[in-house]
Amino acid sequence: MSIKSFLSTALLLLATLQINAERFVILSDLHVVPGNANEIKLQEAIEEINSGQGELVIVSGDLTNEGSDEQLTNVKNLLDKINKPFFVIPGNHENNWSQSACKTFVDLWGNDRFVTETDSLVIVGINCGPYMKMGDGHIKQEDLFWLDNTLSNHVNTGKKVLSICHYPLMPDLDNYADYIKILEKYPVVSHICGHYHTFRHYKGGDIDGLICRALDMNNGNYGYSILDIENDSVKLYDKQLGIEPILKFSFPINHDIKPFNVVDTLQNELPDNFKIELVYRDSASIFTRVGVDNENIYVGNSLGYVKAVDKLTNKVKWQYHTDASLFSRPAVSSDVVIVPTADKRLLWFEKKSGKLLFQYEAAGPYVADGIVIGNTLYQGGYKTFQAWDVLSMKLIWSNDSISNYCQASPTMKNNLIAFGAWDTYLRLLDANTGNLNWKWNNGKNANMLGPGNCVPVMTNDKVIIVAPDRYMTALDISTGKQLWRNNDFKYRESLGVSEDGKTVYAKTMDGEIVAVSAESDDFSLLWKVDTGLGYEHAPCIVLEKDGIIYVGSRRGIMVAIDAQTHNVLFSYRLGNSEFNGWEVDCNGNVYTSLIEGSVWRITVEK
Repeated sequence: MSIKSFLSTALLLLATLQINAERFVILSDLHVVPGNANEIKLQEAIEEINSGQGELVIVSGDLTNEGSDEQLTNVKNLLDKINKPFFVIPGNHENNWSQSACKTFVDLWGNDRFVTETDSLVIVGINCGPYMKMGDGHIKQEDLFWLDNTLSNHVNTGKKVLSICHYPLMPDLDNYADYIKILEKYPVVSHICGHYHTFRHYKGGDIDGLICRALDMNNGNYGYSILDIENDSVKLYDKQLGIEPILKFSFPINHDIKPFNVVDTLQNELPDNFKIELVYRDSASIFTRVGVDNENIYVGNSLGYVKAVDKLTNKVKWQYHTDASLFSRPAVSSDVVIVPTADKRLLWFEKKSGKLLFQYEAAGPYVADGIVIGNTLYQGGYKTFQAWDVLSMKLIWSNDSISNYCQASPTMKNNLIAFGAWDTYLRLLDANTGNLNWKWNNGKNANMLGPGNCVPVMTNDKVIIVAPDRYMTALDISTGKQLWRNNDFKYRESLGVSEDGKTVYAKTMDGEIVAVSAESDDFSLLWKVDTGLGYEHAPCIVLEKDGIIYVGSRRGIMVAIDAQTHNVLFSYRLGNSEFNGWEVDCNGNVYTSLIEGSVWRITVEK
């Protein structure tokens, strides 16, 4: 070959490589609050991106700190100044403490997932939670169906796949195996995420994953990531503001992704007197606890449907569609079921037919569980706590002194109502009037460290709580005076009480159950047991029923403990996702739901 022919061939090859190379900008973990330093630096980053290279921009979550409407609207106004196509997904800071129960993000950007195509790629971005409470990342069931269907329709012209969500493929996602098994069916070049505020190249199954930098990497290091997809390689660059890109990782595209297999070492064996049944499996995710009566199980799903499921046939009797994901347990009375919705309504349904009887439009979304005592519903909402006459459907009273939303179920004893809110305060109200008896906070100003998602334990003389500040606290029920605080263990939001009311159970972040006296005026540890769950943060309440303590985990494993001997009776896997909570029917059967969309019944022969 002549030198001229060689040069012509080389130039043609170089041109081909350049044509087939595609460059993208990755913005992640912006954490923009109006007026903070990140807001200013994001504007500088956008100016640089607008004048630089890159086909499109991907924003991979944590745009804000708390997902409030103000913060989301502010950051959208900034991102709208990008002069290239850009695509946005939420992160845990948009999903976990959202003022609108995750609705404003969808209202502003049209969806919490996206798909787009370039010359050589199909790019899919997807939400991964956690949704309105502490938990692992989770791809909603309907989003998994969408993902598989979308890729099967789009990846038919020789294009490759670039996958995006806020979390790494594993181990942060509870249903990572389902996610990976869908992706590995297609020619995936990489999975891109943020969350950890660092750079990392890892393997999710046999898929190459890349963790990208945050806008702020501390010490004045602000910037973004640049991703190059070439003919046969992936390159990730660190692009600090005002500095030339620095190559962080370069690796060949894996054209032979091997199947991913998960080995579960948990042996699902039950004592002879225990029976666990799958009652219902939804095609969507379930974020609510269940309500139960003699005939039905009531549950809401992530597509906004409330459903009544027949306990005998396991079939849906009736359903009603709301306009947003449901997070509150349906509240059950003798004749009606009341559903608090994230589209800012309280809905009354006739239990038998599902006929809508009445609706109340509120100022904000409902995400809290309510309780029905007699003919009164006690229900926390957005900046309010209300009492309703269940039969007349009339508001009895409303306490509007709250500066954020309520999330957990309240607790009532002796005509007193105790509940927490995400404004750092625990409150005690007079159940007859709604008047405030007292309020207490733990000395922290951060909403995220308050008792917003703890169901309080009440005795005749105390209110006991745990919170993300990792303390258990006992307060005098009459005055709100702090009796004791203890941080010997890593408490968080999971609490319960014995059937006789004498013992408080807390699940720790180390997977222990700690039993504390509810009667002593000082902190008194009675016993503790290691459940074997390891790291734990699911806010699922701890239930004792007929001498059995039920513990629900973040990864689908329930643990049963003998309340007398304190021995672990068994551990049993119901799924891979977080437990929403427990409920007991009139026959003493225990019900629970998992985020992955399943409802279970536990029966114990006596």
